[in-house]
Amino acid sequence: MSVEQHRREVEALLGPAFAGRGSERVTIADALDRVLATDLHAPSPLPGFRSSQMDGYAVRSADVSGATEGSPVLLPVVAEIPAGPGVPAPLAARTAARIMTGAVVPEGSDAVVPVEDTDAARFGGRTPGATRGTLGDQVGVLAPRGAGEFVRDVGSDVRAGDLVLPAGTLLGPQHLAAAASCGVAELDVVVRVRVAVVSTGTEVVEPGQVAVPGQVYDANLTGLSAAARRAGAVVTLAERTGDDPAELSAVLARAAQEADLILTSGGVSQGAYEVVKDTLGDGVTFRPVAMQPGGPQGFGTVHGTPVLTFPGNPVSAQVSFVVFARDVLERAAGRPRRDPETRRTVEVIVSPPGKRQMLRGRTGPDGRVTVVGGAGSHLVATMAAADVLIEVPEGVGRVAAGEQVRVVRL
Repeated sequence: MSVEQHRREVEALLGPAFAGRGSERVTIADALDRVLATDLHAPSPLPGFRSSQMDGYAVRSADVSGATEGSPVLLPVVAEIPAGPGVPAPLAARTAARIMTGAVVPEGSDAVVPVEDTDAARFGGRTPGATRGTLGDQVGVLAPRGAGEFVRDVGSDVRAGDLVLPAGTLLGPQHLAAAASCGVAELDVVVRVRVAVVSTGTEVVEPGQVAVPGQVYDANLTGLSAAARRAGAVVTLAERTGDDPAELSAVLARAAQEADLILTSGGVSQGAYEVVKDTLGDGVTFRPVAMQPGGPQGFGTVHGTPVLTFPGNPVSAQVSFVVFARDVLERAAGRPRRDPETRRTVEVIVSPPGKRQMLRGRTGPDGRVTVVGGAGSHLVATMAAADVLIEVPEGVGRVAAGEQVRVVRL
């Protein structure tokens, strides 16, 4: 079976199951890496009051229009305005108010003179012998300031009703900060697909335990669960089973109740102990796909829930997820579309012409890609060193150095 045909059939299975996910409301604390389901408009202007952009002195610009270092304008300091709640008294002509960044600018003032443009000895308080610039003293203004300088007007960042975040935004820290600044505590986000991950095989052991000869540490439960979460899904079950069909059947029954999609690893090849094949004989199609690594594949349903069965070799499992599951999960989550990319190769690549080769690759500073490690599906460390998969299509046995190839970002 070709890669494209298998992918089309997988998407035909998953598309209807993932359609119409709807939205849910979450707090902004829980919205990181979620996708915004509806436009967010500012409920009120930001800033909501005239505020100072600098630590300095609120003044009337007309009073300091002639100020210079050689001929400073001396103004009595009649108030101190810290950042915080409250409305200060109006500022009279020919006076100044010491003001902090973010504080309310008093009525009557139309400019702020930064402390650097005054003769105040130390803005945060008096120093020995200093008498200027504090409440009850005078401050010397050394430079003119025009109306509006260093004053944040109401709505200068966002006006009430302005679009702050459009639907479809993948919410990062900067987006959540913008929502919080507007006073928004909750956001409507796309409902995530629920994924169950089941790793099979008596030979796999949990990381941290002692592995005896014949056992390998289980990379698939961790790797596939992380891949599903990165694709915008939520992992509702992650379990490891041996090669007992009854044990696997029980886990799959629970997974079907808790998830919208089940991913399994292992037990799908041509060996004598293929527990996934033995357990899912009805309702799941198993086939070889013309891809290396990741040839043995299966798809179908178990207890009415879609299931994709991947090979047990860790690289094969990760490649299978990228090729057959990632795009459809990201679309269901509302994630931005990944456009195909092409890059030039560093070296000659030789590939079996009957299969689509998915080689681990690393991008260099010049944008060209080089193959990392060999084609073996057990070479986990080289997968960690890669940032792309280099795709060599079926029917292509050799790629020349410098030739363009399609790559899939990891």
